[in-house]
Amino acid sequence: MKVVLLAESFLPHMNGVTHSLLQVVRHLERRGHDALVVAPRSGPIDQTLYGAEPVLLPSVPLPSYPDVRVTLASTHRLATILRAHDADVVHLASPFVLGWRGVLAADAVGIPSVAVYQTDIPSYAERYGIPGAAPALTRHLGKLHRRADLTLAPSTSALERLESLGVDRLALWRRGVDTERFAPTRRSEQWRREVAPNGEIVVGYVGRLAPEKQVEDLRAIADLPGVRLVIVGDGPDRPALERLLPRAHFAGFLGGDDLARAMASFDVFVHPGESETFCQTIQEAMASGVPVVATGAGGPLDLVRSSRDGWLYRPGDLAELRSRVLDLTGDDAKRRAFSERAREAVAGRGWDRLGDELIEHYEAVAGLRRETRVERVGRVRRGRDAVSRPTTNERAPDVPTSAPIAAPRWRRYVAVGDSLTEGLCDTSRVPAGEYRGWADRLAMLLALTSPAAEQVGYANLAVRSRRVDDAVTVQVPRAVELGADLVTVLIGANDLVGRRDDPETLADRLDAAVRQLRATGCDVLLVTPFVPRRPATRLFAARFARFNTRLRVLAAETGSMLLDVGAMPELVAHDRWAEDRVHLNSAGHRGLAYAAARVLGVPDAQELGALERAVHSVEQVDDVTEDRAVGDLVWLRRHAAPWIVRRLQGRTAGDGRVAKRPELLPIAVAAPSPHPTPVGRARRLGPTRR
Repeated sequence: MKVVLLAESFLPHMNGVTHSLLQVVRHLERRGHDALVVAPRSGPIDQTLYGAEPVLLPSVPLPSYPDVRVTLASTHRLATILRAHDADVVHLASPFVLGWRGVLAADAVGIPSVAVYQTDIPSYAERYGIPGAAPALTRHLGKLHRRADLTLAPSTSALERLESLGVDRLALWRRGVDTERFAPTRRSEQWRREVAPNGEIVVGYVGRLAPEKQVEDLRAIADLPGVRLVIVGDGPDRPALERLLPRAHFAGFLGGDDLARAMASFDVFVHPGESETFCQTIQEAMASGVPVVATGAGGPLDLVRSSRDGWLYRPGDLAELRSRVLDLTGDDAKRRAFSERAREAVAGRGWDRLGDELIEHYEAVAGLRRETRVERVGRVRRGRDAVSRPTTNERAPDVPTSAPIAAPRWRRYVAVGDSLTEGLCDTSRVPAGEYRGWADRLAMLLALTSPAAEQVGYANLAVRSRRVDDAVTVQVPRAVELGADLVTVLIGANDLVGRRDDPETLADRLDAAVRQLRATGCDVLLVTPFVPRRPATRLFAARFARFNTRLRVLAAETGSMLLDVGAMPELVAHDRWAEDRVHLNSAGHRGLAYAAARVLGVPDAQELGALERAVHSVEQVDDVTEDRAVGDLVWLRRHAAPWIVRRLQGRTAGDGRVAKRPELLPIAVAAPSPHPTPVGRARRLGPTRR
């Protein structure tokens, strides 16, 4: 694959954007892809670009921050570069000025674009004393990311920020960390003696010394007794900060092994910035085994687990910042415990894994563009109007995320979960009063793609309103009894919308059950739980993010497969939800089933998904069970009120219910139809209703 990477800033100026870009280029080289970097020219480059060819464009310095350069290259110039490189995809690194022209050039050439959101430029404008520019900058930011084929955001707060700007083609893509370079073994007593000759506790900050980082807030801890404040980095605010913090040690810019040694030699890492979309230095500190104190806003919310590996303090509350630092500097045992958990928290976040995820996103948008061109030709040939850009529904999850891993080999499939896996609100083509659901659809796909002489047995143990404890104590042991060779697990949403259980504790309970399954030789597909993206559900966003982070680590540690719904927001777009607003409709269940099939490597899952989607778009009248939106009053009467009554009575919708398919039953195979449907050979789970 040929990738063109457009960066607003680049070497020799090192910052978070440059660091991430270098890691991407290195990974592309490892995987045998061809990269070209287009960036402003700002000085000589004296380090490797890992085989990438650079195209450095004339630029001018930003008046208030000369290390940042702005290039005014035309769209025509960039389009010429894209054509010359024969690019398959354009990567827009923290796009704004060059990125805007880049996305226009990509559209002009017909090349898909992936925008990586890393910098909250409107917030930066406010920090630089030009708040009047923030509204215009915000509008530009939203326009740019809506124009891109896909935007990758590094944190849940960044996703919410972009959603508020009307950006709908979003995926979560976090940053990797070099756990070999940043490690506790890099700790240097010699370095500590140089910066803290009297044996003080070392509290350190790493980052740019610029207004958006709010380094001046560190004055709240500069005079703590027995503490040495160390500031690593450079920038336009350094002279003023040296005057403000005369007792601090300013180490200047450090990179590579020097930075890793300094980071590991801290006792506590502190970061006061409130405009971080991710905050890579927090992750590097944690990899170094250093507990973190950071502001409770933006990216740090996803990284720091308060009272476990660090502390989050209320934005702007410098008294709380001081008390949180005192808590760690004054308690050696707590600091050691937090240190161990910090290192554990970054397990599975290596750049190789994140790099492979990025390549999958590239392949997805490239496949989507190819698919869209075919669809356009088909529409024209049928005499229909072509569209200039597919709708959100057309861009849905039925795009390739990776090459199939292998032909399915499973003969005993068991689904574990709650109402989503039971199939609530998916009444498409089943008798009245019954539900189908994504797991039923996945079982059908496994049967359809298995050799004709072999049958697939399928059991669905899910029951509405069930929680993690039921999955662990009832459903998983039953799956083991049934001799399952494939188990899907989607559970946790009912726990996470409450406040009784800690998300990490819930994930730990599930951990033991998954290991029990894996010990039998069973394959496991974990699905991250989710809720509709509405203002009310933001109350639970952080809890879901923490649980799903642990789920990703669990998948990596146990060799389980993972369907990360958080990284595919199109699966749970607004048009995928049923009338009750808490369950998927038939389209949502279809999308989830085909996404799971792709993770499992089901042959032709992409094509089958596209075909079924096309049939359903034409045969809307046949899908009489598809949900329609209802008004708030109707929703309150039909759905909210019964739920409130059950809660007041201490009941759940699942009380007294048993699994709809508690035994492994074969999926019946019908004779091939002379008029094939989207599922070809009709191996039905139940009668078809037309």
